[in-house]
Amino acid sequence: MMKIDFSGKNVLVTGSSRGIGKATAEMFAASGARVIVHYNNNKTLAETVLKGLEGSGHGIANADIANPEAVQGMVKDIMAKYKRIDVLVNNAGIYEEVDLMTMNFKEWQQSWKRTIETNLTGVSNLSFLVIREMVKQGGGRIVNVSSRGAFRGEPTAFAYGASKAGLNAMGQSMAKALAPQNVFVYTVAPGWVETDMAADGLNSPGGDDIRAQSPMKRVARPEEIARSIIYLASEGTEFMTGCILDVNGASYLRS
Repeated sequence: MMKIDFSGKNVLVTGSSRGIGKATAEMFAASGARVIVHYNNNKTLAETVLKGLEGSGHGIANADIANPEAVQGMVKDIMAKYKRIDVLVNNAGIYEEVDLMTMNFKEWQQSWKRTIETNLTGVSNLSFLVIREMVKQGGGRIVNVSSRGAFRGEPTAFAYGASKAGLNAMGQSMAKALAPQNVFVYTVAPGWVETDMAADGLNSPGGDDIRAQSPMKRVARPEEIARSIIYLASEGTEFMTGCILDVNGASYLRS
């Protein structure tokens, strides 16, 4: 029988002040983990999440994932206080819609720079630093939060789709490289989820069309994505390392 128990484990969840990250932090805490709640800008929301977590010993961390020095400082502080990171959930990311025909070249470059630096380069930097610690401590797990947009294309969010496709490839490369060191890397690829980031689209006139993309006629709840993350991070899933798990309500199927 499979038992999900993270007692004695330290878990860092990036972007955990709201949405998928918040639900994930809450679910890890309910499973016995000590959770480090990460945020970039909204300290108040992050503190609210922290206070609501089950158990004790949880912490909070601040860094702009796109800033290498800030990320390095955050990992250093976490290691000084908690001594180890057993699970890293790379959830933090940004999404920007653009109009290819109306934006100028400078705007195009800026949008790509912001998105790639946060969603891909920033994640790679944080993963690099945490992997070094995981190898020294004898192992660990990384779960990346990607998107179905990496597969189906994002015609109004080019950089976002590209960043998530890159994240998929990076995770698979890390999985192959790190399995001998007992570090396992997984990816979850959601479709639309009921989060603040998706609210504008879901509440727009096109919201019903978005929900109709799934035969279930709805989008995912954050808890459903969190449950997949928790599962992959748990003991017994080692042979799934390198996988990309689609969690999109059959709104986009690939084979």
